[in-house]
Amino acid sequence: MSISQSKEDDEYTKNDDNDMLTNLPKEKGWITEHLYLYKSFWLTLEALKGVKRTQQCFKAQPTDILLATSPKSGTTWFKALIYAIVNRDRFDDNSSHPLLTKGPHDLVPFLEAIIQNEASYNDYRTSSSPLFATHIPYSLLPTSVISFGCKIVYVFRDPKDVLVSNWNFMTKLRSKDLPSFPIEDAFDLFCKGVSHYGPFWDHVSDYWKASLENPDRVLFLTYEDMKKNPNVCVTKLAKFLDKSFCDGKEDQVQEIIKLCSFDNLRNLEVNQTGVQHFSSQLAIENRHFFRKGEVGDWRNHLTIEMAQQLDQITKQKLGGTGFNC
Repeated sequence: MSISQSKEDDEYTKNDDNDMLTNLPKEKGWITEHLYLYKSFWLTLEALKGVKRTQQCFKAQPTDILLATSPKSGTTWFKALIYAIVNRDRFDDNSSHPLLTKGPHDLVPFLEAIIQNEASYNDYRTSSSPLFATHIPYSLLPTSVISFGCKIVYVFRDPKDVLVSNWNFMTKLRSKDLPSFPIEDAFDLFCKGVSHYGPFWDHVSDYWKASLENPDRVLFLTYEDMKKNPNVCVTKLAKFLDKSFCDGKEDQVQEIIKLCSFDNLRNLEVNQTGVQHFSSQLAIENRHFFRKGEVGDWRNHLTIEMAQQLDQITKQKLGGTGFNC
């Protein structure tokens, strides 16, 4: 389940972009040895290749739906919710729903993972639905996403929980050849903005501003609101996706919430025994996408001082944007 750092580096040295990458600022990585600063955001080599392939190959359509998140912000859960909402007329009987036999990452794939080259992208386009996900920052999205007006759903999560969830997840993936990675190290890097697709606050801020400028095209939701008021949030999400629930169909909302609940998804065989292959370097067991799914788990891992420092950074970074953080 770990990534081979030497294999990743050896492959990339053959790439024409290697000279450029060697000049990029780098910092200690969470999974691999280093993260590289590319146009103000920190990426692994593999993620950077995925971003560039996506920029080069992805041609957005007005009917596309793109789920955008910072890593470990509820991506798996919202993939399931969006898929269930968009396809509810096709699968009105939950006993045969695709989510029961396929993981959310299969049904709503990451752009960075499916686009290996233009041919693979074209093959996928002709055979699959217009539902995609990405961790790519707003400023690095392909220009067609902006110009063709596809819908973007962005999910924010409390950075304290994002930090803890990232650390738990990535220590499972971290190369065994690298030194140990205590949460104190993860905290220091995160506060500096050095995390996958980070700085976290810049990632959030750009999508938040886009949602204010284009509310019909970019919907900004929070993980905490979906946990607290799933009926309201699912209804809002469906309306944004032009899949509003008809009056008297409140039972459909409940069915989707139940189908996509953390406990239901976690206990499915596909999510207990299946494996997700994101690339030739990265295969992850589905069960690792379902750890706790709780709000406030940071209390079990961070000190009060750590939490206060993160809250202060969040207020400094997002306080002037109008976002109630």
